[in-house]
Amino acid sequence: MSDPTRTLAGVILLTIVTIEFGGWFLTKIARGQVPMTDFQKAFARAGHAHAGVLVILSLVGLLYVDLTGLDGFWLWVGRLALPVAAILMSGGFFASSAGKNVTQPTKFIAILWVGAASLAVGALTLGIGLITA
Repeated sequence: MSDPTRTLAGVILLTIVTIEFGGWFLTKIARGQVPMTDFQKAFARAGHAHAGVLVILSLVGLLYVDLTGLDGFWLWVGRLALPVAAILMSGGFFASSAGKNVTQPTKFIAILWVGAASLAVGALTLGIGLITA
């Protein structure tokens, strides 16, 4: 594993602490200690789940990125697109449901869709890179 990939994997592993904090916060929501609408509760769960799953996917992707034969710009896309998707998709759920008594997504839902695009670009880059290596 190359040094940049290893360093990025270490940084991604450190983000798990923030996901743990989110899980603790979800327990407060579930106990009724944080007033939220049903919509906000659903988006909090979705944001937390997407963060966890996409961080794991990011780490798995890093195991393969150095085997793709990609270089330059596309190598960095392969390294960064999945972790960026984890940030943006989970952030989109949280940002679009923030506020008092929110019952539908706000305009910040766009962050989620930018994250989905990053996920698609990262998966395609890694997949094509591995197939053509």
